Amino acid sequence: MSNLTRVNVAKRLSDMAVYNGVAYLAGQVADDATQDITGQTTQILTAIDKLLATAGTDKTRLLMVQIFVANMKEFDGMNKAWDAWVPAGHAPPRATIEARLASADYKVEIVVTAAV
Repeated sequence: MSNLTRVNVAKRLSDMAVYNGVAYLAGQVADDATQDITGQTTQILTAIDKLLATAGTDKTRLLMVQIFVANMKEFDGMNKAWDAWVPAGHAPPRATIEARLASADYKVEIVVTAAV
């Protein structure tokens, strides 16, 4: 039976759970929410890289990505950072949804599932 591992466990949530060869990341938001959507997305993708490395995997093994943006008018700015980050030939299935985020300062939140 596979072990369940949780990473950065807090009272309310963990940053990641790894089970049965799959890493499930919680929604990641920017540390510096004063940045524009491109800057926030870049910060989030860097955090995702670190979490995936902790699980022993990387962005070439993404299974599914969900991106929540506060304002779809900023979609192109988010995609600017995303397109620079995703390796050629490894674009995962992805959904982008407009949503009210936990803080009015957040412009984007990203949820990732990856094979380990």
